[in-house]
Amino acid sequence: MDISELSSRLGVALGIGLLIGLERGWRTREAEPGSRAAGIRTFAISGLLGGLSAALAQALPKQGLGEAPSVAGGIVLGVAFAAYSVVITLFSRDENRAAGSLSATTAIAGMLTFALGAYALLGDIRIAAGAAVATAALLASREKLHGWVEKITWAELRSVLVLLAMTFIALPILPNEPLGPFGGVNPREVWIIAIVLASVSFVGYVAVKYFGMRRGLLLAAVAGGLASSTAVTITNARHAAAGEGAPRLLAAGVAIASAVMFLRVAGIVAVLKPELLVLVGPALLAAVLAAVGFAVGWTIWGQTDSRKYRSGGFRNPFDFFSVVGFAVFLGAIIVLSRAVAETFGAAGAVAGAIVVGLADVDAVTVSMLRLTPDNLSRAQAVSAILAAVASDTVSKVAIGAAIGRRWFAADLAAMALGSLTAGGAAAWLTFVFLAD
Repeated sequence: MDISELSSRLGVALGIGLLIGLERGWRTREAEPGSRAAGIRTFAISGLLGGLSAALAQALPKQGLGEAPSVAGGIVLGVAFAAYSVVITLFSRDENRAAGSLSATTAIAGMLTFALGAYALLGDIRIAAGAAVATAALLASREKLHGWVEKITWAELRSVLVLLAMTFIALPILPNEPLGPFGGVNPREVWIIAIVLASVSFVGYVAVKYFGMRRGLLLAAVAGGLASSTAVTITNARHAAAGEGAPRLLAAGVAIASAVMFLRVAGIVAVLKPELLVLVGPALLAAVLAAVGFAVGWTIWGQTDSRKYRSGGFRNPFDFFSVVGFAVFLGAIIVLSRAVAETFGAAGAVAGAIVVGLADVDAVTVSMLRLTPDNLSRAQAVSAILAAVASDTVSKVAIGAAIGRRWFAADLAAMALGSLTAGGAAAWLTFVFLAD
């Protein structure tokens, strides 16, 4: 490491200490001189001390080639960190005794500052700087975090823990290979579907809690539609069945999510096969306008209907077993779609797309675009994509009828009919005037 790089890394180590120390110093700015264990100067020195300790460890003779410190260097760095930890812990203890409080934040922040300063010299300075920013943000958010913890319920905390366990514990250990006939189902992909369903449900719960029923439902629908409009439909159908929210507003959320899905498909086409957008775009745009029209109308007309639900709200963020059960059901649909694809081949692309569209419109869109123009003509590919979109739209009505309440299902049927009619008419005109 030359002198220029060494100076740059030591500067980052000093900056890390200054950043964290700025937050610590601001928080104790009104304390009397000599009554606090560490402020902006101490933390700045701590970061620089970590960087210099790492530089000393790296400068010791190495047993082989490479940038990593030797065993002796590791010992020096470990001893330096241990000595610093003892000093900052003792002073923090005395500060707590003088203030009559009990907190390990200053000691832990000091240790982390030292460690990040050392890592800035030995590792990736971007990671070190990013970790310092995250640390300062967490320290500055103490009041908000404590207030959030005081307000959170056990059901909410349980749902967060389950969602985190699903994502960071269960997902990495699941097999990433297809199992079963007709190409099988990838367990990891099915589990990702379950995570998406749970995430959409939880986002909807949080949005309604903090933004109110009407705005929360619409915001959650937009966010959920980016991932899965089917997940939004399932979530809103469950809430409609439980009487958690006005059915018309819940249907408006599904309409918004459907509109986002139409736009999402158009975006995929624009990225992968932009020359096909002129054929598929008009139908999708017409469907978007129809779905948004229904959503706006239901949002306005649903205000009167929502008064009796205003004191309600969503009782549970999501139900684990129902989420996993529906994910397994979608996995079975994927197997069925592959069986249809193998039976009909390229000639049955539309039939296969209808089945696959029940579970995953994006997968159909990407697959059809990849088959064009070698295996499918432009018209065949566009027909298959629109058939999948139509299948997904109709499936929402089935979900609403099976899970939701009567009026909720009726509203979804009206939305689906309007979107399919508008999209179908636009597709017919497009094929008449623009198709080859």
